[in-house]
Amino acid sequence: MAGEQQPALSDVERGLVAGVLIGEGHFGGDGKKPQITLRMHVRHESLFLWLQDRFPRARLYGPYSHGGRHYYQWMARGAALAEDVLPVVESVLTDGIDDHVLERIREMRLKYADFFLGYERR
Repeated sequence: MAGEQQPALSDVERGLVAGVLIGEGHFGGDGKKPQITLRMHVRHESLFLWLQDRFPRARLYGPYSHGGRHYYQWMARGAALAEDVLPVVESVLTDGIDDHVLERIREMRLKYADFFLGYERR
């Protein structure tokens, strides 16, 4: 998937991405690098495929079956996070919309400041 272009998103698509990630996503990291993770039941497969079409540098894993749960996991790391997904969320998420998620993003940016600085220099 290297070299795939991210398609332009409409305002509705930007809002949908931000809304799904605000409601269901996890903003954090693995201790070394930041990531956004979205894990949902397999019945949402079409949403995951839609996300993968729009963010080809992100990765879709699954379907998994574990402990009676059946789910997909979508992850944005590296350039997919810094250049593709996070700018969409941050363009929609402002103070007063979801302060908890906004704080999680700010914490992620602080904890992984060196990572993000590398993308700002490009």
